[in-house]
Amino acid sequence: MAIPQKVVTNSDLEKMVDTSDSWIISRTGIRERRILEKELACSALALEASAQALEKAHFDPAGLDLIVVSTVTPDYPTPSTACLVQAGLKANKAAAFDISAGCSGFIYGLAAAESFISSGLYRNALVIGSEVLSRVTDWQDRSTCVLFGDGAGAVLLEANTEKDNRGIIDIILGSDGRGAEELYIPGGGSKNPASEESIAAKLHSIKMNGNEIFKFAVRVVEDTLYELLERHALKSDLLDHLFLHQANERIIRHIQKRLGLPTEKIPLNLDRYGNTSSASIPITLHEELTSGRLRENDLIALVGFGSGLTWGGALIRW
Repeated sequence: MAIPQKVVTNSDLEKMVDTSDSWIISRTGIRERRILEKELACSALALEASAQALEKAHFDPAGLDLIVVSTVTPDYPTPSTACLVQAGLKANKAAAFDISAGCSGFIYGLAAAESFISSGLYRNALVIGSEVLSRVTDWQDRSTCVLFGDGAGAVLLEANTEKDNRGIIDIILGSDGRGAEELYIPGGGSKNPASEESIAAKLHSIKMNGNEIFKFAVRVVEDTLYELLERHALKSDLLDHLFLHQANERIIRHIQKRLGLPTEKIPLNLDRYGNTSSASIPITLHEELTSGRLRENDLIALVGFGSGLTWGGALIRW
C-alpha cells in the first residue's frame, strides 16, 4: 500500500468549511485523511504500492505479463496510468491498461486479471487501485470534502499450480447506469470539456447524492455477498473476514448488523484514510495481512460499490 505523508484532520476542515469534528465522525466515522503532495500524481502512489507488492513476492518486474490500474483520477486522460507504472517498474513486456469503475474498480481489475490468467493468455498480473481524490474534491462543499482521501494498494496474481484450492473462488460484477448521476464528476470529458464556464461551475469535482448512495450500497453489498455464498453452499458465519469498500462507517455497521457478523470480521480503517475509492480494499488487505490477522487458508470476501453505479464481489481462499 502507499499513502501520502500529509494528514488533514477534521479539525483542519473546521477551518475551511462550516463543519465540525463531531459532525463528521457521527455521520461518517472519518477522523483524518491523507492528501498527496502537489508535485506528485496518481502514478506515484501506484508505483510505490506496486514496488512493495513485487518485493514482498520476490518477483522481478521484468517477468510481469499484465498491469491493470483502477482509477478515476489518472495522471492524464491518455496514456493510461498503467502504462506509466509499466515504465516506472521497467516491466517492459507487460501489457497495461486502466479501468474506470469507481470504488468498485479493484474488484473489476481482479476479475479482468483472473480471466486473463485462467484463460492461459497470461501467467501473472499486477492489479492496482490508485486514487488522488483530493484533486477532484470541492473543498468548499462540506457534504463531500469530508469524505475523500488519497492512497493506493496493489496485489500480484499468479496462476496456482499447487492444486490446493487457494486463490480466487468466484467473482460477481454488476452495474446500473441509470444511477450514473448519483455519483459523478460532470466536467472534464467530451460532454463538458474544460472551459472557464465549467471551472466556474465546479463541474470538475465530485457530485454525490449521499442518501441514494447509502441505500444503493446497503442493498448491493448484501445481495452480492449472499449470491457469492449461495453459489458455493456457504453461510456468512463461515467467512473469516469481510473486506468492504471503506466509504462510510454507518454503511459498514448497517451491513454488519444485517449480516449478523462480529465486528472483528469486518476490518475498518476509514477513520484514518477516509474514502480512497478503488484503493480502499487493497489497502485494508495489506494492513490485515501485515498485522497477522489475515492468515493462510482464511475464507474471505471482498465487496465494493461505487460510481456507475457499479458493484463487485470476490470470494477468495487466502
